[in-house]
Amino acid sequence: MRDIYTRQDLQRLINPRLVAVVGASETPGSFGERTLANMVDFTGEVVAVNAKYTMLLGRRCVPSLAAIGGSPDCVVLCVARAMVPDLVAAAGAVKAGGTIIYASGFSETGKPDRVAGQEALVALARHHGVRLVGPNCVGLANTASRAGLNFMPDYATMGHCRGPVGIVSQSGALGYGMLQAMGRGIGFTHYLAAGNSADVDVCDYISYLAEDGDTRSIICLFEGIKDGGRFLRAACKARDAGKPLIVYKAGTSAASGKAALSHTGSIVGSAAAYQAAFHDAGCIAVNDLESVLERANFFAKTSAPAGGLGVGVLSTSGGASVISADKAEQHGVALPGLAAATAAALDTVVPEFGSVANPSDLTAEVLKTAETFGFCLDAFVADPGYSALVIPMVFAHASSSGARAVRLSETARRSDRAMAVVWMNEWLQGPGSEAFDRDPRVCTFRSTDRCFQTLRSWFEWHARRARPLPRRARMAPEAAAGMARGVIGSAGRALTEADSKRVLAAYDIAVPREELAADPDAAAQAAVRIGFPVVAKIVSPDIAHKTEAGGVALSLRSEDEVRQAASAILVSARAYAPEAVIDGIGVQQMVAGGIELVVGVKQDPQFGPLIAVGLGGVAVELWGDTAVRLAPVGPETAREMVRSLRSFPLLDGYRGAAKIDLDGLVELICRLSEMASDLGDVIQEVDINPVIARADGVVAADALVVTRKLGQARETQG
Repeated sequence: MRDIYTRQDLQRLINPRLVAVVGASETPGSFGERTLANMVDFTGEVVAVNAKYTMLLGRRCVPSLAAIGGSPDCVVLCVARAMVPDLVAAAGAVKAGGTIIYASGFSETGKPDRVAGQEALVALARHHGVRLVGPNCVGLANTASRAGLNFMPDYATMGHCRGPVGIVSQSGALGYGMLQAMGRGIGFTHYLAAGNSADVDVCDYISYLAEDGDTRSIICLFEGIKDGGRFLRAACKARDAGKPLIVYKAGTSAASGKAALSHTGSIVGSAAAYQAAFHDAGCIAVNDLESVLERANFFAKTSAPAGGLGVGVLSTSGGASVISADKAEQHGVALPGLAAATAAALDTVVPEFGSVANPSDLTAEVLKTAETFGFCLDAFVADPGYSALVIPMVFAHASSSGARAVRLSETARRSDRAMAVVWMNEWLQGPGSEAFDRDPRVCTFRSTDRCFQTLRSWFEWHARRARPLPRRARMAPEAAAGMARGVIGSAGRALTEADSKRVLAAYDIAVPREELAADPDAAAQAAVRIGFPVVAKIVSPDIAHKTEAGGVALSLRSEDEVRQAASAILVSARAYAPEAVIDGIGVQQMVAGGIELVVGVKQDPQFGPLIAVGLGGVAVELWGDTAVRLAPVGPETAREMVRSLRSFPLLDGYRGAAKIDLDGLVELICRLSEMASDLGDVIQEVDINPVIARADGVVAADALVVTRKLGQARETQG
């Protein structure tokens, strides 16, 4: 796959000076007519292309691209699918900077000939050095040049409201729906839709906006990407430029996980892979569309937290104060008490039936004059414990919300504190609302919950960005990969437990002592050599989950117990899978006590190897308590993964129990992640379940390695 485009690569396409509209028309409602109408305020030159006219809707009209007499920066193709290839070639002949293709009926149909047609179109465009947007695309908008390079109705009437947020959208309609916030005063730098993403895609748009001086935060709405590496490079570029990337990914079901062979495969679907990628690249992932614009606006209008790491709630309603306290606690946002000077100032104006606290209840008395409200606001702003203030607007009225809007804007202009207004009333565009939406410093939320979600992510994003990126030094021996490949060989199946553990051992991951026995008597003799108690397990490349097959017996303490258990295991396994190849009975040292965890690996088609850790045994699927990251990881990331588990208190001495060897678990995670990276071409999945974690060490008690050949076959069958 090619690398991401830069701003220079896309400059002519997105910020054109000369635009050609091919298929321009005067027919009301046609794409050609709408595009010309949407370019009415464009600061550059527009040329219509249609052989029927010499002038069209006040624009010069020529019969062909060659007749323009210059090289257009952007060619908008408002024509049917059959005409597109010749016109892309014509755009290349006049050395156009790029083309926007509205026509549908290409790869989105799934028809092989249409897919091939789109691929040929891309090859043609690249041959001529022309960037291609679409096909099946709504178009673009650039509010700086007032370029409405799209066919959406009445775009020009929205006023080209300029602001610090850029929109990148795979779905033209979703992105355009967000752009319509211009109608209530919210501004944007660009609206960039990708359509089928045949050439230019969301990764390229993110890269472009990362270099755009006017864009302070980036919205990205998408369903999926073809190359995870390109997305990571684009997202990291935005992060390094100090531009928060707010991502909303539609289509998060992990249905493909049903075909996975191991437990880890069933819990690490594509949704988990994307979340891991978002985390590693510093994206701000949201899972409800309604919060996207609010969060992007907040990040664009604010800088890093300037005061203490707390939030002050300046409320004139007791109910709103209680709701704010609930949501702050739910999202882990600190609400420190008032500084003494703040409390003393408020005491002079707040009646005795109010509450001088944080959250406050200043009561409606404070709203009688704008001066009194302003006095209270200044007191909160001066408090050193707060980096942000939340001001609930419980009801709307010209003398309350309207008057406060003016005072809030004045204070926000001279303060470095973030200002968040929560518009709690149902008069959605009541007095003051539009002033807040337009204000360059005040941020509006329609939900207290979303406000505190955003504040939590604001503190976290800036704190993480201030920390140096974690370093990773290799832990596994340099010869580990070669040794592991020798065990795997050319196997086209899941490795047995014994072979799987040999692969782990090559990476110095501790495994119990184990022997393979051909029959129950040999199993009993092996148990004597290993030392009691022992575990007996079925060994078969065709039985991945031994417990389900009745193929495991624990805590065997004598030769007779081992013989009886081995006989029962063989009978049960043959009944469970009559056609299975059975290599024998595995007898291994019993690792007693400790806490069971699962640590696993899965190869993701977009992002490569993923490493996962969670509570083990059957609990991994029952509770879904897992942490997933892109592999390989270093100790800092591995430790963060473990600490993020809801079950972490169990590992950390819950109710007086012994703490596990956390350093040992971190080391195991790192070594397995290195194995996943080293052997990505031959390993599809790895499942260590359970990992027994105790105070004196960590042991991989059971393991399953699935080769890529088998994993790919299962995916194809699924």
